[in-house]
Amino acid sequence: MNIRKIITFTEDIHTEGGRPVDPPARTAVVLAVIENPWAGQGYVADLLPGIDEVAPKLGELLAPRVVEALGAPVEAYGKAAIVGLDGEVEHGSGLIHTLKFGDHFRRAAQATTLLPAVEKRAAAGTVFDIPLKHVTDATVRSHHQSIEVRVPDGPRADEIVIGLAAAAQGRPQARLAPLSTEQ
Repeated sequence: MNIRKIITFTEDIHTEGGRPVDPPARTAVVLAVIENPWAGQGYVADLLPGIDEVAPKLGELLAPRVVEALGAPVEAYGKAAIVGLDGEVEHGSGLIHTLKFGDHFRRAAQATTLLPAVEKRAAAGTVFDIPLKHVTDATVRSHHQSIEVRVPDGPRADEIVIGLAAAAQGRPQARLAPLSTEQ
């Protein structure tokens, strides 16, 4: 696995809707810009060897970093794969939609739900939203949120941006009724 760079973002919201948020609502994102392991090979029928080589290492690298950046217990989480223009969306999907990647984050977050994801092919600097859901109950509406990020110089055509995102709480000032009120 060839990593060009790792980027960490944190955001602390102190005010929402004109009202204070106490404690501030914190989110964190860690992104790795990596060389696409299938770059220059044309169509590759069997992605499994590359997935086995890269996905576990990425999960092991990124999961503790995003938890550390958050600095609090993870209540909501998500993942991303943004593939450069010379790759396939399947390249990014293969790396993040495997337990070999996601289970590192699930264990670090003490989570049981599936990780929501964004995956797409895009040029460097593309803005993308990473969806977040509650770590143990995907029906908890207050934790359905997204965080917007971008890498100004990535992914290059032969790269993939792989990311994990975490939130220490639900949306600031969340006040939707629980899903159970509609059933």
